Amino acid sequence: MSFGPSGKKIVLDENGKPCRSCNSLLDFKAVTKSATKTVAEDCPPDVEQLGRSTWTFLHSVAAKYPEVASESQQDDMRTFLRVFGNIYPCWACASDFRAHMEKDKPKVRTQEEFGQWLCDAHNEVNVKLGKKKFDCNLWKERWKDGWKDGRCD
Repeated sequence: MSFGPSGKKIVLDENGKPCRSCNSLLDFKAVTKSATKTVAEDCPPDVEQLGRSTWTFLHSVAAKYPEVASESQQDDMRTFLRVFGNIYPCWACASDFRAHMEKDKPKVRTQEEFGQWLCDAHNEVNVKLGKKKFDCNLWKERWKDGWKDGRCD
């Protein structure tokens, strides 16, 4: 078992090596003995960069989802979420996402319903990571319309 500088357990891949997609860059570098190397912008993403990018993508999809989705669109979204949960690069994150979908089936009938469901899923991850929960009443302002104070205009 390996531990990073924060004392956090390092997630290993299927070959028993530290999983770059499942660990922070700092922890990954400490375990792989590359803590003194300079990190280039074009290196594979760590779990934090991957997570931020993924949530940005998913919330953006929700923001463009139909106000009321057709049966076909709903089926497509359920399929996408199922496949997404099977192919996500961080196997531990993917497993958690699949478990969330089992306990709280994706709500994909409307844009509002889907955006709220996704926000709740994101908040579950935030709580697990010790981060502050986002007020899901503000999801459209954050991801679709922009903040009312005009900073996104």
